[in-house]
Amino acid sequence: MSNYPDLFVLRHGETEWNTLGKFQGRKNSPLTETGKSQARKQNEILSRIPNQPSRVFVSPQERAQHTAKLAIAPHIETKPDARLMEIAFGQWEGVTRDYIRTQIDYPYEGHQWYFRSPKGESYEEICERVQSFLSEQDEPAIVVTHGVTSLVLRGIWLGLEMDQLLQLPRTQGCVFHLSQNTETILT
Repeated sequence: MSNYPDLFVLRHGETEWNTLGKFQGRKNSPLTETGKSQARKQNEILSRIPNQPSRVFVSPQERAQHTAKLAIAPHIETKPDARLMEIAFGQWEGVTRDYIRTQIDYPYEGHQWYFRSPKGESYEEICERVQSFLSEQDEPAIVVTHGVTSLVLRGIWLGLEMDQLLQLPRTQGCVFHLSQNTETILT
């Protein structure tokens, strides 16, 4: 049973590197027109939520900040939090899926390679910073973050092991609502 308050989790909108199959990690790539449209859709989804949380935490990375500007009502203050940054992919930042497939000797589809990039962040390291963020939450909030960080955050909130959380959806343009020990995808 989750001891955390309800959260509404948004992954940033599609970026130019997303369309090229490149991994961003701590590097940035601007939102595409589709990504901007996805963020505006998230705004529509959030506007339908009665008693929408007024606390909003956002990764300080450019693509998450841009998404938040489009997805969050302008009268709501957003707070940057570095613990919501994307996983550091180390030497794999800016490279393609095809390249990574040539660098690993275990199944690509299992996605455990996310946590094994050369000079990148380990599963334990990202869990520690995300857990630090979650442990400070004492009321419902909106969180704007990234693909892998979202998986880890939602997985910890749901009490999942690594293999289980890696199976969660990575959809852009929706809102993941964590409430009553379950995740609901709002579209």
